[in-house]
Amino acid sequence: MKLRRPGLGTVVVVAVAAVTLVLPLDFFTEAQRTVFILIGLATIATTGLSLLMGYAGQASLGQAAFYAIGAYAAGLLTTRSGLAPILALAAAPVVAALVGTLIGIPLLRLRGHYLAFATLAFHLIVLAFLSEAKDLTNGDIGFGGIPDLLPALPGFTRASEYSYLTWAAVAAVLLVSRNLVNSRPGRALRALATSEIGASAAGVDVGRYKLQVFALSAAYAGFAGGMYAFVISYVSPGSFPILLSIQFLVMAAVGGLGVVGGALVGATGVTLVVQVLRDLGSRPGMSVTAPSIFSYGVYGVVLVGVMLFLPRGLYPTLRDRLRELRSTVRA
Repeated sequence: MKLRRPGLGTVVVVAVAAVTLVLPLDFFTEAQRTVFILIGLATIATTGLSLLMGYAGQASLGQAAFYAIGAYAAGLLTTRSGLAPILALAAAPVVAALVGTLIGIPLLRLRGHYLAFATLAFHLIVLAFLSEAKDLTNGDIGFGGIPDLLPALPGFTRASEYSYLTWAAVAAVLLVSRNLVNSRPGRALRALATSEIGASAAGVDVGRYKLQVFALSAAYAGFAGGMYAFVISYVSPGSFPILLSIQFLVMAAVGGLGVVGGALVGATGVTLVVQVLRDLGSRPGMSVTAPSIFSYGVYGVVLVGVMLFLPRGLYPTLRDRLRELRSTVRA
């Protein structure tokens, strides 16, 4: 019996799990650990967006709205209702998925840029609600005092604990997503992304699959947002700007739509580039608006560069080059 060689997707999942377990986090500074955690959270949220856009063919500019919903759900359930942090984290993706289902029913009747603008409007509505519902959310000021999700373990700092938990969640999300796209529903989604008319003619329930993947994408973002609330211990509308939705979109496009590992590659690359540019813009002598200008500028430059030179994204390009190298070595 001939054994099948593991694909690049399997290698990525195994590599993430291995790095999570053996990476010496004590080597990082506290700020670097926070960036490490944020890369993991961005990977989870971007994975949902990659499934939605790459497999279901639906454009969205509202992923950060579900990220905010998950964060506020986890924070409010622990501070206002007294729910155990682990249960609040479990509730965050459920709340986000329910909201995604409710708004997805009318919004998914739209297509293309109309759907993108509709999800962008939803993000604005969420931000307005969080700002105006002062009795519930404390308005623009936000609220803190969110308790720790993890108990203090001997030999571990708080950042180290959250780093291991976040990246264990990343490995789990990538594994679940990979199994999904290789299953029968995943084949239906690929058919849907190619042609809705063709998929419908082949017996695919187009409306149901679109709604399900939209809810799954919202759940991923909600889970990442819930983790964010416990990591930062503070949430406010300013933590979830429109730029964050654009950032998730750029990460998905840079990494490669329609491939599970692309979210990891895109989230890591874009986050690191943004951090470098922010540090550059914060140096003495720079204008106070320099960090924001650099942030907006990098999205534009990265998107233009990817669309021109790597239209399929970094991950598919890397995968193809590795296959070519393997074929060359065999020859």
